[in-house]
Amino acid sequence: AKLLGINHVLAPVADVNVDPPNPVINTRSYGEDPEMVGRFVAAFIRGVQAEGVLATAKHFPGHGDTHVDSHRSLPVLDVTPQRLQEIELKPFRAAVEAGVASVMIGHLAVPSLDPTPAPVRVPEESAHENPYNTSSAEIQLKGTVPATLSSPIIRGLLREQLGFKGLVVS
Repeated sequence: AKLLGINHVLAPVADVNVDPPNPVINTRSYGEDPEMVGRFVAAFIRGVQAEGVLATAKHFPGHGDTHVDSHRSLPVLDVTPQRLQEIELKPFRAAVEAGVASVMIGHLAVPSLDPTPAPVRVPEESAHENPYNTSSAEIQLKGTVPATLSSPIIRGLLREQLGFKGLVVS
């Protein structure tokens, strides 16, 4: 990246691959074990940033146990705060401890962290003329505000609880 003149890489993926058929994370994850994922994430960050390039840990607070592609609809990570601490957040803690310059917020709802209901816009059938549009079956009707727009997740969890002081990107 540095040789090409790139200053900021959108890696590493810090998600734990809890659900292997996950349509977004799958093989992009370092694995199924939160400790191992954390070690690889920290090593990647130290290596990239030692060369003067900013690294980005993503998709906070964890996208490895979702079943919907967040590029098409709103996935919901319906787990307890305790489960988040034990699984999803371990690699992000390792990233913060390794001095990661940037964290990308995942576009997913986490009701246990922010229960604010998200408004839903159900497209009319005529809106599906675009083959890349979200199908009605993928629309989350019981979602909450996504992490990308959530102060309790960004300020409360990432900044205050994990102590992250760097660049937050979406």
